Amino acid sequence: MLPVDELIKLAIAVVAIVLVLFVLRRASAKSKAKGATSARSRLGQDEVEDVKPRRKRNRPRPGEPEPAPEPEPEAPTEPVDAESRDAYKAGLAKTRGGFVARIGKLFGKKKIDAQTLEELEEVLFTADIGPRAADRIFQSVKSGLSKDDLENADKIWAKIRQTSREILNVNAKPLDLEAHKPFVLLVLGVNGVGKTTTIGKLAKQYTDAGKKVLLAAGDTFRAAATEQLEEWGNRSKVPVVKGKAGGDPSSVIFDAVKKGVEEAYDLVICDTAGRLHSNSGLMDELKKLRRVMDKAMPGCPHETWMVLDATTGQNAIAQAKTFKDDMGITGIVLTKLDGSSKGGVVLGICDELKVPVRFVGIGEKIGDLRPFDPAAFVDALYVDASAGESA
Repeated sequence: MLPVDELIKLAIAVVAIVLVLFVLRRASAKSKAKGATSARSRLGQDEVEDVKPRRKRNRPRPGEPEPAPEPEPEAPTEPVDAESRDAYKAGLAKTRGGFVARIGKLFGKKKIDAQTLEELEEVLFTADIGPRAADRIFQSVKSGLSKDDLENADKIWAKIRQTSREILNVNAKPLDLEAHKPFVLLVLGVNGVGKTTTIGKLAKQYTDAGKKVLLAAGDTFRAAATEQLEEWGNRSKVPVVKGKAGGDPSSVIFDAVKKGVEEAYDLVICDTAGRLHSNSGLMDELKKLRRVMDKAMPGCPHETWMVLDATTGQNAIAQAKTFKDDMGITGIVLTKLDGSSKGGVVLGICDELKVPVRFVGIGEKIGDLRPFDPAAFVDALYVDASAGESA
C-alpha cells in the first residue's frame, strides 16, 4: 500500500489532468463554433438567430382597427414603341373590325350583366384566336374581376389587354445572329403563304443592316421558285446558291452552308419547297434536309422558322403544330396580317405552341415585314376599344 503522501500527490495529479482535459475540450468547442461562423461569413451567408418566428395574428385585438389589405403587385408592362404601334394599328384595322368590334358592341350596353358574359364567351370562341386563348381570356375576365368590376367596361378591357400580353409573352430569348458564323436560318411553310417573298425581304433588311447574307434556293420543285429568289437576290445584291430544277434540295442547301462557312458569311437563309403538313413523305424529306445541313456545319440550322398566312386563321395553328412536332420550329413569321380580319390568330399560336412570333407582315413594302413587338401589337389591337373606336 502506497504511503499517504504519495496517495495525495497522485490524487492531485489526477485532478490536474481532469482540469486540463476539461479546459481543452471547452476551447475546442469554442474553436469549432467560431470556425463555422467564419465559414458562413466567407460564403456570404448571414447568421440567422435560432429564434422561433412570432405567430402572426389573423384577427385584431378588441378595439384595434382592421389591418388594411396588402395591395396586389401590378404586372409589369413593356413600353410601347409609338412607331410600331402606329404601323400595327394600320395593319390590324380589319382585325379590329372583326372580333374586337364585336366585343366593343357588347360593352357598349348600358348595363353589363350575366348575359353579356355569355355573349363575350361566344364572341371569343368564334374568333380565330384558338380555343385555348379564347378560354384563357374569358376565364381571366370571369374569375379575375369582382362583381363590381364586371360592370365597368374599362376594367374588363384592361383585363383583356393584360391577359393578351401574358399570352404573347413566351419567354423567348432575343434573336442573336452573332451567336454563330454563319448563322443558318431554315425557312419552312406550305405553298402560297409568302415564304420566298419573306426570305427576300429578310435578306434586304439584314443586308441594309450591314450583314453579309447568302441565300439557298432549296425550293427546286415549284416552277419559277428559284427565279423568284434570284430576283430578290438581285434587289438586295445578295448571291443565291441554286441547283437544277427538280433536283435534290438537300445538295443545294449543303453547298450553300459550306459556302457560308468557307467565305465567312454572317447569315445563310435557306428556302425550302412548300410542304403540306399532312404529307408525311414530304415531311420526311425535310428531316433528311436537316441531317444534311448538320453535316455541312455541325449544329445547324440555328433557327427554324415557319411562315404562316394570317388569312387562314385557325388552320395556321394546325399547320404549325405538325411542323413543330416534326421539325422543331423555333419561330413564326406571320404574313398578310393587313389583309385579314383574323390577326388574333397570333394569340392562338403563342398560347398553344409557346413559340415566339419573330416577324409579321403588315403590308407589301420591304419595311412592312416588321420584328414582332408584343406590347405594340396588343396596344394596336385594342386601341381605344373602351371608347368604342375599335371598329
